[in-house]
Amino acid sequence: MEKLADIGVFGGSGFYKFLDDIKEVKVETPYGMPSDSLFIGKIGSHKVAFMPRHGRQHTILPHLINYRANVWAMKEVGCKRVISPCAAGSLQKHVEPGHFVICDQFVDWTDGRKSTFFEGPVVTHPSAAETYCPELRQLAIDTAKELGITVHEQGTVVVVNGPRFSTKAESKFFTAQGWEVINMTAYPEAYLVKEADMCPLNISLITDYDAGLVGDVPPVSHGEVIEVFNNNIENLKKLLFTMIERISAENDKCDCRNTKSNSQLH
Repeated sequence: MEKLADIGVFGGSGFYKFLDDIKEVKVETPYGMPSDSLFIGKIGSHKVAFMPRHGRQHTILPHLINYRANVWAMKEVGCKRVISPCAAGSLQKHVEPGHFVICDQFVDWTDGRKSTFFEGPVVTHPSAAETYCPELRQLAIDTAKELGITVHEQGTVVVVNGPRFSTKAESKFFTAQGWEVINMTAYPEAYLVKEADMCPLNISLITDYDAGLVGDVPPVSHGEVIEVFNNNIENLKKLLFTMIERISAENDKCDCRNTKSNSQLH
């Protein structure tokens, strides 16, 4: 396929509406159909492919997303970097609703998701020790600070299967581990991006305190999550558009592009 974009963005089903001259591209993949079409536009010198990971009408639940097809589609149109903003809950009191967290680690608490492109016959064991691209992480942090957005420079996101939220007991356990963020989509999305030799970036937009946090916050509701997310959508748009304009043309300052070759047994 013709190389149509160099940067991909998951989530933010309405972000492509802020761009002019949008081109809708449908991509078929070996893993089935993606969540939606890719919507391709231009930010600065970059062509950017947006995909709403839940579908444009938000009809696909987190545990039913075809993550492999979504990531494969980004690779197929030429993306070298993929940014994944997501709504997330806080597990620590100092990480407040409205804050952004640029995660540097994840914990997989999901079940049954197709989470790798490597199913043989080549024996391959990609490392997840440092999944998120250090170059993109630093750029996101610096840009957020410049824009006056409260940002946490690191954090661990625990990814639960969904569609249900955590019990208080589960949430208290996650908090006790010292993890900062809880979400339903961050895995295997970012890890698959890394497997595909692209640079992954997580931007967690904190919408609520999780149910078991110190035992003194009310249970989360979907409505509250959406309200906080919508209130902060302008900050997220400013961060994405500003940092994308500043991304260098080549991703030669990190080793993300060599993930597959570095992980094969010789």
